[in-house]
Amino acid sequence: MSENTPAIQENPDTRDEIIRRRLLMIQLQSDLAYFQARLGLIGEPRTTNQEAQRRTFKLLHQAVGQQMIKARKSGVKG
Repeated sequence: MSENTPAIQENPDTRDEIIRRRLLMIQLQSDLAYFQARLGLIGEPRTTNQEAQRRTFKLLHQAVGQQMIKARKSGVKG
């Protein structure tokens, strides 16, 4: 092993696994921000279509929020 190569510890949290977990958390945060923005843009719905969009984005926002909670509980650090 060369001097510039970081040592990988003998545990399940290898460098690749840590990177994968961080990327997952970043993706979830990005999705959450997108759904929050869409909900903000819809505001108070004036049409049936806007109401349907609002319900859909609200459900998606909640689902992604639950995924983030599960990811954090499973050891993902954000």
